[in-house]
Amino acid sequence: MARVIVIANQKGGVGKTTTAVNLAASLAVMEKKTLLIDCDPQANASSGLAVYPDQVKESVYTVLFDPDRTARAVKETGLPFLGLLPASSDLVAADIELVDKDNREFYLSKVVEAVARDYEFILIDCPPSLGLLTLNAMCAATELLAPLQCEYYALEGVAQLLHTFELVRKRLNAKLALLGVVLTMYDSRNKLNRHVKREIWKCFPDHSFSTLIPRNIRLSEAPSFGKPVIAHDARSKGAEAYLALAQEVVRRSPAPLNLHH
Repeated sequence: MARVIVIANQKGGVGKTTTAVNLAASLAVMEKKTLLIDCDPQANASSGLAVYPDQVKESVYTVLFDPDRTARAVKETGLPFLGLLPASSDLVAADIELVDKDNREFYLSKVVEAVARDYEFILIDCPPSLGLLTLNAMCAATELLAPLQCEYYALEGVAQLLHTFELVRKRLNAKLALLGVVLTMYDSRNKLNRHVKREIWKCFPDHSFSTLIPRNIRLSEAPSFGKPVIAHDARSKGAEAYLALAQEVVRRSPAPLNLHH
């Protein structure tokens, strides 16, 4: 059965989709059979792998209401071990359509269950909000990975995310555990970045990845080519960082979270 990892942070611009795409690609390069599920209506994870919403008939939206079609909806990517369940703009409607449904938080769980035996890793990219799509992703997963940008507001954002994480665990999905916090857009020359890193590592001694994702031009430009950075420039600092993160993810198990540091 697959390890199902939700990549979430309600704050935008923290490198969430970049992390989802490049971590998935790095796991695939390590020959781990991986599926990336794009739950963000903006579909950036899909276009980052050259699958464009206007070109797909089957998407996360269509299988939410018919999970038996999930395997057929998975698109190939340029990497042999990586499949993509793409997003489409219809996904905007899912939040509204799910509101009055019974068990509305568990629609994505059925989608994941339909293909969980076919993969070693399933990664879910979420929208930058704590709406029903993100809740569905948290209920479908067993592990949460939170990307954080190294800036002042990151610390405030993580408190809100962890509050949601605890609520989901208590009320909806007791199996969800924190895999870790990964720092993105890190610049070791920047004093504030170094300060945020120290604070996060102090708050999360058991949950901080030692890999830091640097600011890197190759990482920024790869999506415009519809490629993960490892396919765009395998020797770049960004590609090396995500490979190192993938190795940490493979070795690591989620640990219980003690919020009283």
